[in-house]
Amino acid sequence: MGSLVQSVDWLAIAPPTVTAVVALVILVADLFLPEGRKPLLGRIAVGGLVLAGLSLLPLLDGDRSTFCLTGPGTSGHACSYAADHFTLVIQFLVLGGALLTALLSVSAIADLGLPAGEFWFLLLSSAAGAALLPASRDLATLVVALEVASLPAFALVGLRRGDRRSSEAALKFFLSSVTATAVTLLGVSFVYAATGTLHLTEVADGLTGVDPRLATLAQAGVALTLVGFAFKTAAVPFHFWVPDTYVGAPLPIAAYLSVVGKAVGFTGVILVAVVAFPSYADVWGPALAVLAALTMTAGNVAALRQRPDREHSAVRLLAWSSVGQAGYLLVPIAAAGYADDPGRAIGSTVAYALMYAAVNLGAFAVAALVARTSPANRIDDYRGLYARRPAAALAQGFFLLCLAGLPPGIIGLFAKVTVFSAAVDAGLGWLAVVMAVNVVIALYYYLQWTAVLFRSPEGTAEGAAEGAAEAPAEPAPRVPAPLATAIALAAVLGVALSGAPQLVLRFASQALL
Repeated sequence: MGSLVQSVDWLAIAPPTVTAVVALVILVADLFLPEGRKPLLGRIAVGGLVLAGLSLLPLLDGDRSTFCLTGPGTSGHACSYAADHFTLVIQFLVLGGALLTALLSVSAIADLGLPAGEFWFLLLSSAAGAALLPASRDLATLVVALEVASLPAFALVGLRRGDRRSSEAALKFFLSSVTATAVTLLGVSFVYAATGTLHLTEVADGLTGVDPRLATLAQAGVALTLVGFAFKTAAVPFHFWVPDTYVGAPLPIAAYLSVVGKAVGFTGVILVAVVAFPSYADVWGPALAVLAALTMTAGNVAALRQRPDREHSAVRLLAWSSVGQAGYLLVPIAAAGYADDPGRAIGSTVAYALMYAAVNLGAFAVAALVARTSPANRIDDYRGLYARRPAAALAQGFFLLCLAGLPPGIIGLFAKVTVFSAAVDAGLGWLAVVMAVNVVIALYYYLQWTAVLFRSPEGTAEGAAEGAAEAPAEPAPRVPAPLATAIALAAVLGVALSGAPQLVLRFASQALL
């Protein structure tokens, strides 16, 4: 029996564990704190996320794993939790994204009248699941982590009680995610039936020598599992929930879903495709390439059609833009199906995800600032922002140029070139052409929004009327310190990365599986 006893490497599992423990502390503290002291919960949440991020530092020196198979007849390399370079990079992205979301949320909770205790508990619970997912090395842990990340997000989207749009957004998000989970679980059960194991490395070995009578079952399992994760990444045709969910959710949660939610989905796709199903690369490689082309095209075309005067057009444009960006993120994963060294292609996806996380959260942070005075959050509401708030306008212009891949947003250009070269190196010339066309389409709507920021408020009669209407009320209300900190952090990160973009690729290239 001694060989079956597990010794837990507490240091390895610290990042998701610390996040989950702080979530429970907040839940209990909420019961005892009087209403006037509730803001303390936000400080505890921010502190907990910083602590979870710092717990990554002792893990940088090497690979660690825990919850491994022991005993006779088991291979020593089959573990359920691995804190390797890939895990640490994604956990850094997740915890950093959750921290910026928390800073955005501090003022939003008071403005929107959200219940503080429930909000912080749900946010940190979701972040704990998202931090667990990249470390998961068996299909059961992977699905559990995916659901721990997703279930609190449903509640966060619908947390504005009595708001019809918020409830509708939560319902759409819930139904699409539940469908994805059902399909994923069916696929996982088929894979388990065909291979007799759930550990990713052993599944990979098992699929190379499947009993011919179970071959069809194994193929169906692989296909269904990948389809389930494609739902989570908002890839076409599983993307319809995105714009309504982002508009209905509180803005910080829309930002969280656009970055951390996306990271969760893509990490799951990478783990099941590259680690568990490498023998089916000739199937999932072309399938993901087609999905990437469809996703980037659908997202960019829909973003292009957003009218600047429509309510919530700024958030809708960011939502459709995030669908387009999901297409770019899929390109290197598809290329990994064709490449001799899939790790290099995966490094391109991770590098792009890190760039996208920083600048997209920054764009949502400025949107949250504008929403304080213009709740409709139309693109037209950004007209003349430079005259009212020069720093915010410059930051938003920089974030949009990074997303477009134009100087001075060097990091955006660098990330796109990295993804582009991954497609070319894998022999996917047609996909590189589709991506180039989509980058040009995206330039139009990103530059159009950027131009609005620096246009005079009196540029049109309508703009003059709006400016006159807004000026007497509150010319420049004070920006809450946490919101200003979030914008500043995202901007500093974007500028630093643009100054030395090769650092991102070097950091990401260590994320070899």
